[in-house]
Amino acid sequence: MLDENLPAFFYRRSSNPLLTILYFTQSGSEPIGEYSIQKINPDLPQSKNKYAVALGDAAIQDVIFGEVLIEPEFQQPTLSAAEVRQQNGVPPPPVPLIPDGFTIQLYNPDQQVAVKGEKSTWTGKESWDFEMPQQSFRIPSASKLDRQMSDPGVNSLTPKITFKWKRDSKFSKDMTCYMTGTSVDGRKNKDPDITIAMYKHAKEPSLTMYEPNLKRVEIEDRKGLEVVLLLGAEVIREIYLSVSRDSFNIAGAAPSRRKNSRPTPAASTSPAHMMTSAIGNAPPARTTTSPITQQPTPPRDTAVDVETKRLQALVQQEEREREKRDRAEQKRIKKMLEDEERERQRRDAEVAKETERLRKQFGLAGQDFGPKPSLPPRHGTNSQQLHPPAMPPRPLSAEPRPHGGFGGWFHGMGSSSGAPPQGQGGYGYGQPSAGSSTGRRRGGSADNGTGKVQKKKSTFF
Repeated sequence: MLDENLPAFFYRRSSNPLLTILYFTQSGSEPIGEYSIQKINPDLPQSKNKYAVALGDAAIQDVIFGEVLIEPEFQQPTLSAAEVRQQNGVPPPPVPLIPDGFTIQLYNPDQQVAVKGEKSTWTGKESWDFEMPQQSFRIPSASKLDRQMSDPGVNSLTPKITFKWKRDSKFSKDMTCYMTGTSVDGRKNKDPDITIAMYKHAKEPSLTMYEPNLKRVEIEDRKGLEVVLLLGAEVIREIYLSVSRDSFNIAGAAPSRRKNSRPTPAASTSPAHMMTSAIGNAPPARTTTSPITQQPTPPRDTAVDVETKRLQALVQQEEREREKRDRAEQKRIKKMLEDEERERQRRDAEVAKETERLRKQFGLAGQDFGPKPSLPPRHGTNSQQLHPPAMPPRPLSAEPRPHGGFGGWFHGMGSSSGAPPQGQGGYGYGQPSAGSSTGRRRGGSADNGTGKVQKKKSTFF
């Protein structure tokens, strides 16, 4: 329990397996029976394949505040060959399909509250949404016209408050109910979630109303909201959180028997006999004799063997058809290749025929051109052009000096090979001579007394 000061309801079983009493407590008071959850008797013929539960008064159980009726759709399960052999050829009973939602019917005033289930694909959590109108009762009026009008809860223009039951986690059966917003004529306005109630699944389940937030819920029918929360939590727990085959009172459910035991023919009773009220169609009574003495063992050629033989025949027929198609395809390809070969031979014959006709008509005159003429000799094609021409002799200005030193690029080199001559300022940049106009002009044997440097004779430029 969250807090003993908050109003809470405890679900407690009674001596009657079809009756559950809801005890109410608040502020640490002694629990008092407030409501009763009643389930339909499974022995009644009209209760087969149905789930029905009602919320009534604890003292006067004939007073019903709301009820839920669910009639699921059934589907025949698909079993493997091993499972069919294990069932000895007897078809399994149909399996109920759990619906996506259910409807809570409220009385005085009559109102239907649709609860729609939804599962999140991202987190895997389940939730159930429902709406309650803000105004549920008519305004007192002496006018007959006002009395003929429908209830405000049925009118689509009446503002409604939206609620949502959310499962706390994927592996938990605890739930929390939130107020999520408002809705008017199908247009919903999303608001921050406000906690309204909390359901705790334990050995003794309980539902706690979060009273501080209930003052923010602008609903006229507070009693109806309380009934919807209590009844909706019970239905969600039994149908969605604790799935059981007996929840829908499936007709013809055979009692559990020992494994590998052979079923008797008298053990399977048809549901049609139980749904009809004709006395003459009643099934025969069971005998206390042994199952072996009642009826001999059925032959081994059961429905499973018949189905196996049918499948084998079907597979063999498919193989024969496939081989037939393969042979037809091979014949078609062979014929196509033969047609192509004949067409090629026909074209070759036509080409040879046309060639022979042209040879007879024009003969071979003019087709013999004699030996192939040789190419004329190229001019200047000798071995000398395969090699680059010899370089002409370099001018005297580029030859090395007879006295050694650093070569002819520098002027004024002395007889000694290492040091410049006396009276000059370096390698060709010393005092100018008498016939020179500048001291930075190069001189030597190539200037011819003119003081000008001759250009280098090149073969390419």
